[in-house]
Amino acid sequence: MTSTKKSIIAALTAGILTTALAIPATAVEAPSIRVGSYKGSTLEVRERSGLIIGPSGANYTVTSSNPDTVAVEQVLTFWVAVAKGAGAAEITASNSAGECGSMTLTVGSAAPAAPEAPASMDSASLTDNLEIRQEMIRLINQTRKANGVSELLVNEALMTAAQSCSDRRYTWHHAAEEGQAAADAGYPYGFGDNLTVFTGTDAAARRAVDNWINSPGHFETMIDPRCDCIGVGVTQYDGITYCYMFVEIPNSVNFYA
Repeated sequence: MTSTKKSIIAALTAGILTTALAIPATAVEAPSIRVGSYKGSTLEVRERSGLIIGPSGANYTVTSSNPDTVAVEQVLTFWVAVAKGAGAAEITASNSAGECGSMTLTVGSAAPAAPEAPASMDSASLTDNLEIRQEMIRLINQTRKANGVSELLVNEALMTAAQSCSDRRYTWHHAAEEGQAAADAGYPYGFGDNLTVFTGTDAAARRAVDNWINSPGHFETMIDPRCDCIGVGVTQYDGITYCYMFVEIPNSVNFYA
């Protein structure tokens, strides 16, 4: 083989190697659908937990890999996980485009018991309360998305703290008590919170979010771009509805913790 041919072959080989090395590695894409449980990833037998599925505003089909361990039920437009027996199950949500996301729920007798709200004959039932709280989160995320900020993930501690405060039926903010409620629920950082109280129990989630949209200060808290987690509480008593929203502010301090 002549030296000229050898040079041409060497140059072509180098070109092929350069092209191959220039091809970028395929990035691992985040799931297009996010699935969460507002009571966390561990449940007790017979415990129920609402599923938070995002992006909001779409219709999803939800399945369980092991219905004998965790069954899924649709309640109106929401999905609920029901712990049936000890073990683990993968909960998968999919949409009409074939996109999907999943999470694993574990059921066991060692799971911590869910905190109980104070008993009241006039308070909403567990199922009704769950529906209202999930609808509030959906509407809040819908508002954030419409204003160009990211949707919020549900934080179990903030859900507990917000419900604790709404159960106290406050009609104005009690900063020390709200901060202590967050700390008691296991959330040690700073947060923003909204409160609204109104007469009546119909369309509670829509009325609460509309009240915050129509109040500049509350609206700014609701669409704060710094926030990435949320918890909400709803209590209905004697024809009055009390609603709280807690949103995480990362890298901030809870002075009452």
